[in-house]
Amino acid sequence: MDSQIPIPMARENPAAEKPGYRAVVLAMLILVYTFNFIDRQIIGILAGPIKADLQLSDTQLGLMGGLAFALFYTALGIPIAWAADRTSRTWIMTVALALWSGFTALCGFATNFWQLFLCRLGVGVGEAGGVAPAYALIADYFPPASRARALAVYSFGIPVGSAAGILLGGWIADVIDWRAAFIIVGLAGVALAPLFRLVVREPARGRHDPVPATTVAPRFAEVLKTLAGKPGFWGLSFGAASCSVLGYGLIFWLPSFFARSYGLTLVEVSHFYGAIILIGGVIGIWAGGWLGDRLGHGDKRAYARIPAVAFLIAVPCYAAGVLSTSLPLTFVLFLMPQALGLMWLGPVLSAVQHLVPAAMRSTASAIFLFVNNLVGIGFGTLFFGLVSDAFNQRFGDESLRYAILVGLVFYLVSASLFWWASRRLPRDWHA
Repeated sequence: MDSQIPIPMARENPAAEKPGYRAVVLAMLILVYTFNFIDRQIIGILAGPIKADLQLSDTQLGLMGGLAFALFYTALGIPIAWAADRTSRTWIMTVALALWSGFTALCGFATNFWQLFLCRLGVGVGEAGGVAPAYALIADYFPPASRARALAVYSFGIPVGSAAGILLGGWIADVIDWRAAFIIVGLAGVALAPLFRLVVREPARGRHDPVPATTVAPRFAEVLKTLAGKPGFWGLSFGAASCSVLGYGLIFWLPSFFARSYGLTLVEVSHFYGAIILIGGVIGIWAGGWLGDRLGHGDKRAYARIPAVAFLIAVPCYAAGVLSTSLPLTFVLFLMPQALGLMWLGPVLSAVQHLVPAAMRSTASAIFLFVNNLVGIGFGTLFFGLVSDAFNQRFGDESLRYAILVGLVFYLVSASLFWWASRRLPRDWHA
């Protein structure tokens, strides 16, 4: 991983300068990211039927929903992104999409915990190549002044994909069964892969940067050395990781919480929670990207302070929603922190792209995602499963309610880390 390799220079594509083509590229990237989160999060809405069919505990569900996915997703993300800084990012994303979608379809054939666990490992292997290369592609298609908004729009794939996974998964499981839900969405992703490769072309690296990108890919050790001297990068990474513990934990466990604590059916949960994710997520992500471009242009600290403030406001909103006994009031109370909890994506992802030279962006993004996802996905769902099982003897079906309240501390930790990082961003910014 430490040898210097010349970067294959993509031929400049005249269409890349046209706003219409850039919009098409962004739409395709959003569509792929949507499938990324459909396949990643569909298991949350299917947790109830899977638990009943395969006789699993909450701890086993937490392992399967988090650690099984996170193990290879985080471990392979860095070497794949290192390759993306040297080869075609569009080809890497095409293969990744086909691979994770294929393993999602195979989840529908699992007959026990370990078979499903291994299939989820496979989903993580594929998805390891789906995000960091996309960040770098967006940075080469969009100029610095609009990158936070472009990355925020790309991040619409998170709430749209999560909501689609919940709605489609719940509907298909109700009409057919949970196995069919995995198979149908998995095969749809496989069919999308060749279309993505045909439409999205590889842009020249660093084409919008004031200093032309180097033609020699830096060694991995050089990337680490660069990031080691930028404490703001690590503050952003661990701040994102802390909020992701709660974010990924909630998106996996809230369907079960609504079913157990409010007595909703599978379809009712899919409609109720799917609407919260879709409406709140889109509003929050767009607001964060817009504020990042507007405020960050004059003060780079704003890229980290926007999410810090958002998380502080989100904590009491979530606490009130979890303790509410009125379903309509619960919807409103969860909608607000759902939006606030995703405002970090646009500004923070944009800041990460600006902390390193263009030739390092995929690798730096993968290191950021490694920290974020190893802690967030790997620990988030497992944490709530363990706490729920520990509280089960005392609170019964209400154990998830109190596990979620305990988990809100991760937003407070995240706010502190982002505020700390904001003070270092001006010095760490790549000239």
